[in-house]
Amino acid sequence: MPLTPRRARRRLPSVVLVGRPNVGKSTLFNRLTGQRRAIVTPVAGTTRDVIALPAEWRGVPFELVDTGGMFGASEDPLHELVLERGHRAVADADLVVLVVDGREGLMPGDREIARAIREASKPAVLAINKTDDRRAQRSVLEFYQLGFDPVFEISAEHGQGTGDLLDAVVEQLGPASRTARAADEGAAADAPAAASEINIAVIGRPNAGKSSLVNRLLREERMIVSEMPGTTRDSVDSLLTWHRRRFRLVDTAGIRRPGRVARSGQIESISVLLARRAMQSADVAVVVIDAVEGATDQDAAIAGEAERTGCGVIVAANKWDLMKGRGPEFVKEFDEALRRQLKFLDYAPVMHVSAVTGERTPRLLEMIDRVAASRMTRVKTAELNAFIKKITAQQPPPHQGRSEVRIMYAAQAGVAPPTFVLFTNVAIKFHFSYERFLVNRLRDEFGFMGTPIRLHVRRRRK
Repeated sequence: MPLTPRRARRRLPSVVLVGRPNVGKSTLFNRLTGQRRAIVTPVAGTTRDVIALPAEWRGVPFELVDTGGMFGASEDPLHELVLERGHRAVADADLVVLVVDGREGLMPGDREIARAIREASKPAVLAINKTDDRRAQRSVLEFYQLGFDPVFEISAEHGQGTGDLLDAVVEQLGPASRTARAADEGAAADAPAAASEINIAVIGRPNAGKSSLVNRLLREERMIVSEMPGTTRDSVDSLLTWHRRRFRLVDTAGIRRPGRVARSGQIESISVLLARRAMQSADVAVVVIDAVEGATDQDAAIAGEAERTGCGVIVAANKWDLMKGRGPEFVKEFDEALRRQLKFLDYAPVMHVSAVTGERTPRLLEMIDRVAASRMTRVKTAELNAFIKKITAQQPPPHQGRSEVRIMYAAQAGVAPPTFVLFTNVAIKFHFSYERFLVNRLRDEFGFMGTPIRLHVRRRRK
């Protein structure tokens, strides 16, 4: 029976921020969610994908959604795709917050968005941003022509007026918010106690197919996909339920070499920073490799960053549909070349997948679940010490000077990643080759598939 993923059912009412490019939607989104998740720059059209995070005000939970700029001036070549995503978010909204720029005054793009909201028959409130600037005070009355009620004068940057705006949001949500709370309570009662959320960072170079892979796993066109490298800018979270397990997929921006990132400007620099933060908070990182190009030095650098954060690692060779018909020898040669390039990740499983056809994507979810569980494995102290005694009898640690080195005792200090402390009679550090030997034997004995292992050596006190 095939493993079929499905999107997690939305339980929270959706509050969607819409507006022209560069009116301050992302600044307001970060202010209301209390997180710096949306990229904020003076460049119009910075936000492309739809970003959603849970929020709460006065005990009322809801989902806050940031969209790309609709209508108005934008030099982004993907603006039409951004506009399409904005319309879709409005269609799914329980409440729309139209954000306008008080400094610029009423613009034709504001009228077009207002018309789109009315055509969608969605309740809406109007937020006039940047009213902390005196220039905005003269144009506030113009916005009443849009016909929305209530109207709020706010400053997203400084937080002015945002409390009143949130009061109106939860009041407008009304029954939807009560239904959401009841659904959350019911779901919490029904959910198995062991079910926990697995955070997954989908990482790799630009144009490796990360967004396409996330869309395939979600079974919807959530992320904007194009052949233009650097399409994804924000790190976008999406919830997925599979076999009663909850996965939080984070689609990240492609990571180029540091020199190229530095020369490209502020937007890409922040995008890469958010991608690295996603790795640091991930349980499992899926390193997406372009199978047509094979693994490169930059792929190895990205995978190395993931390994250093301590998250589990899976290598996904994407675009495998283009490799068909090359025979079993090609597959063997491809995997050998990949392993040579990523030799420090010999413990990471390699999956051949296709985001376009969906080939092996359900097996990828299964592998993510196994790696996440492996990362939380804990070995009983008695079993660990019996194992250490056996392998050190076969292969003792190298001498330190004239002293014979003995491992007196071992204990597992933690999980995520599995961390072991070895107490010795004299040594405070093993040679890297012996550490590698111990780690490999620990994997052979106890599993730890796809997860890094940390070893600490301490001299036992007399």
